[in-house]
Amino acid sequence: MTHVEIEPNILYFGTPVVLVSTTGDTVNLAPISSAFWLGWRAIIGVGARSQTARNLRRTGECVLNLPSVHEVDAVDRLARTTGTAEVPESKLRRGYRYEPDKFGVSGLTPAPSATVAPPRVAECPVAMEAVVEAIHPVAADDEQQCGNILCFELRVQKVHVHDEIRMPGTTDRIDPDRWRPLIMSFQEFYGLGGKLRRSELAQIPENFYRSPDIDRARLESVRGA
Repeated sequence: MTHVEIEPNILYFGTPVVLVSTTGDTVNLAPISSAFWLGWRAIIGVGARSQTARNLRRTGECVLNLPSVHEVDAVDRLARTTGTAEVPESKLRRGYRYEPDKFGVSGLTPAPSATVAPPRVAECPVAMEAVVEAIHPVAADDEQQCGNILCFELRVQKVHVHDEIRMPGTTDRIDPDRWRPLIMSFQEFYGLGGKLRRSELAQIPENFYRSPDIDRARLESVRGA
């Protein structure tokens, strides 16, 4: 097979969807797909001006709720909503609107957490209560992007799961044959099979997410030629 060079506007090759619940003036519930785990640490990437980032910086705690394929409709109802009353220009151009009642608009149910103030999402098969341990700026080396994105390093304090996805005969293992995570790949919703449904986020043109790093890579490639 032969590789060809391309410049995709986004590099979202497929990651689990996470509903991040935080508390501020209201309870916020934000869908993200920039997340990964190492042990009981999670790294999530969010817009620095988002309500999620503001709440995390103020309170230092959240719940990482993992929806399954069965919650895809509820997740999509949260697309293009923001808990920030003054919607940033970048989000206005993408069709976002202010929505203070995220649980209400999604149809999801808040459930009390054990160690943090933000609620869990009752319908999500996995809910991880977590606290902020560190905040890392992304693209701090680039004047155009500096201050726009933050990575939060989170320490998980408690894990809740629906009993249906627990491996039979164990107390601490997830059964991968029963767990069906909701995956976002290039703005579209997938499970561990084919596409699930039309995604609201996929209606935003990919070039709206084009990073200055693409042009920077092109220039550096020309210099190195």
